[in-house]
Amino acid sequence: MTAQRTTARQTTANDPLTVAVLGPGGIGGLLAALLSRAGHRVVCLGGDETAEALRTNGIQVRSARFGDFTAQVEADTELREPVDACLIAVKATALDAALTRVPPTALGDDALIVPFLNGVEHPAALRARYRPERVAPAVIRAESTRVAPGQIEHASPFAEIDLTGDTVPRDRLDALAHALDTAGPSTRVLPDETAALWAKMSFLAPFALLTTRHALPLGDVRTHHREQLTSLVEETAAVSRACGGPADPTQALARYDAFPPGMKSSMQRDAEAGRPLELDAIGGALLRAAEHHGIPAPVTTGLVRELREAGH
Repeated sequence: MTAQRTTARQTTANDPLTVAVLGPGGIGGLLAALLSRAGHRVVCLGGDETAEALRTNGIQVRSARFGDFTAQVEADTELREPVDACLIAVKATALDAALTRVPPTALGDDALIVPFLNGVEHPAALRARYRPERVAPAVIRAESTRVAPGQIEHASPFAEIDLTGDTVPRDRLDALAHALDTAGPSTRVLPDETAALWAKMSFLAPFALLTTRHALPLGDVRTHHREQLTSLVEETAAVSRACGGPADPTQALARYDAFPPGMKSSMQRDAEAGRPLELDAIGGALLRAAEHHGIPAPVTTGLVRELREAGH
C-alpha cells in the first residue's frame, strides 16, 4: 500500500494545481468553476446538500464576462488530502464553523491558505490556526451570486484579484496568481498586505454600510445620500491612513461614480435575504481600528448602531 503523501507537490507556473474551495458560493463557486475549466483539479468543500449537488451536476455559471458554462468539480464535506491551495470564500460570520472542514493536518506541508473574506482582521485568526507562512490573503472585485447549490450568476463585467501575503514566499504567490489569471480573473501580486486589505476596506465599508442602511443600490446612494457618502469615505480614509493603507477620498468617490448604478453590496443582499450580516467584520473592524488610533468615526458609529438596532 502506498503511504498517503503529506505535502503538495512542488509546482511551476504552468503546472495544473489541486485546489480546495471552502464555500463554493458566489465567489468560491465562480473561482472553482473557472479553475476547473482551465484544467486544474478542484475539490469543493461544503455541506451534504451542496456537496451532492456539485458531484451530480457540477457548477453552472452564467457570466457576461466568462460566458455560460458548466464545470465538473469534486466535492466533499471535509478536506481529506493535501492540496496546493485552499481558497476560503465563506462569509466572515461562518468562518469559525467552516474551518472545521479544513483540518490543519490534512493540508500537507506546502498548501497556501487564501482567504477571500471581507474585513482586515481574519488573516491573524487564520495564522493562529495554520502556519503564518502559508496564509495569503486575497481581495476580489466581482459581483457574483449563488442562486442555488452549484448555480452561479456573475453579474459584474469584471473580476479582479489582488493576491498578497507578507509572510508567504513570493514564488508561491506568483504560481497561484498565474493559475488564477490564466483561468479568467485578472490577478496581480501586491507586496504590501496591509495596503491591499485596507484598499478594499476603504471602498467596501462605505458601500456596504450605506447600501444596507438605506436599502438602496449604489446609484441611489451616491445621488440621494451624497453628503453622507462623502463624510463616510473621508472618515474611512483617515482610519486607513493611520493603519498604513491608502487614503484618497477623491479617488474613492470617483470609483463609486464609475460603478453601475444598480450595483448592490453583498451585505445588502444578505439583509434582503434575511441572512446574518458581516457587520462586525466590516463596520466593527473599522470602529476598532479607529479607536486604536484615536480617530473619531461618528458616521460609522451611527450607521453601525442603526443597523444593529434594526436587528442586524
